[in-house]
Amino acid sequence: MRYLLATVASLSLFSGAALAQSANVPDNLDKLSNFQTTGVTEFTFIEQGGNYAEGIKKTLERITMPDGFKIELYAVVPDARHMAVGPQGIVTFVGTRKDKVWSVTDRNKDRVADEVKDFAPSLTFSIPNGPCFSRDGFLYIAEQNRVLLFPAAEFFYESPDVAAFNLVAKGELIPQEEESFNHTARVCKIGPDGKIYISLGQPFNVAPPEKLDKYDKWGIGGIIRMNTDGTGREVYTYGVRNSVGHDFHPETGELWWTDNQVDGMGDDIPPGEINHQTAAGQHFGAPWYGGGSVRVPDHGYDKMEVPVEVVMPAVETIAHAADLGMSFYTGNMFPGEYKNAIFSAQHGSWNRTTPVGARVMVTFIDDEGNARTEPFAEGWIDENGEYLGRPVDVANLKDGSILVSDDLAGALYRISYGE
Repeated sequence: MRYLLATVASLSLFSGAALAQSANVPDNLDKLSNFQTTGVTEFTFIEQGGNYAEGIKKTLERITMPDGFKIELYAVVPDARHMAVGPQGIVTFVGTRKDKVWSVTDRNKDRVADEVKDFAPSLTFSIPNGPCFSRDGFLYIAEQNRVLLFPAAEFFYESPDVAAFNLVAKGELIPQEEESFNHTARVCKIGPDGKIYISLGQPFNVAPPEKLDKYDKWGIGGIIRMNTDGTGREVYTYGVRNSVGHDFHPETGELWWTDNQVDGMGDDIPPGEINHQTAAGQHFGAPWYGGGSVRVPDHGYDKMEVPVEVVMPAVETIAHAADLGMSFYTGNMFPGEYKNAIFSAQHGSWNRTTPVGARVMVTFIDDEGNARTEPFAEGWIDENGEYLGRPVDVANLKDGSILVSDDLAGALYRISYGE
């Protein structure tokens, strides 16, 4: 703890704007940054049993997976989106597209959560979709237009007051005039270089030409990276429509990410994407390409000469399935073929005449980097085309099982093998 306090004290001395408190930051963040109490004493606790949980368990009986795998309800978590599992395995933090971040704890280690409560209830969050952890236990939460840093979150989360700091102050992640209700679910991961990588979806179905220079400057419609003290911001990835999931290959360290593609072009085009990035600054085609090699007619992009060299997707997925969160499998519980494979969530289509998606996919990558994707867990669309759940993200647990979040059911599922 003494080391933690020294580290946090040094953070407060950084001269970069990322850790400076801005005038519109709530007073409670100022207090928490100075280790002061806020007067907030109550948590919101979520019931883990009862009829609601039993209804979710009933749905899980219809989910199909390869032989030997089992799916169970891990926790009831309202609006559950992206997840960050603590390095110590004590708590999993779950973001939402609303104003809550949830802490999920399995206290007796029976592989079912005992407690779900709101994290840092003295703070006001705005679309805190994207939590991620550094290996040394620092929690980052990427919001609509801010990134917060919580040193030792696994230690402080038992209290309503937690040590909290700006990494990127409110209104400085993107220009405030570009804030939107659309495509604002940020995700983050710490890369093998120790930098934090944050996706910034652009707010349009197809970004208009007059916005492109500004967006390229800020990394909107891309993925940015920066040092974990908030300095050294740069655009790492260009030509992204709306990525809501990325991770780094455990062996090569290269970035892979999902992308959601253009709506309104029909049921079957354009395809979704899983992309493989091998160098900083690569461009992946948006807005000239709507997904894969399909050109976009909006704003006349299909008539333009594409002014950049485009990297095509490593995998094309079914159109409008909404590929979101993804993680490389790093555990030892599953059969060997799954080691270093990508598990990803398809959230499901919102406007396709016949619904697709609502499943967990697995992507296998060979030694040459070639990838193939197939369904792994499915059954959340019933015979009437009704969604019974909508998977969002996948995360590794320390025992080698995986968690899947579902924002429709408001739940986390645990998938294990051979138990």
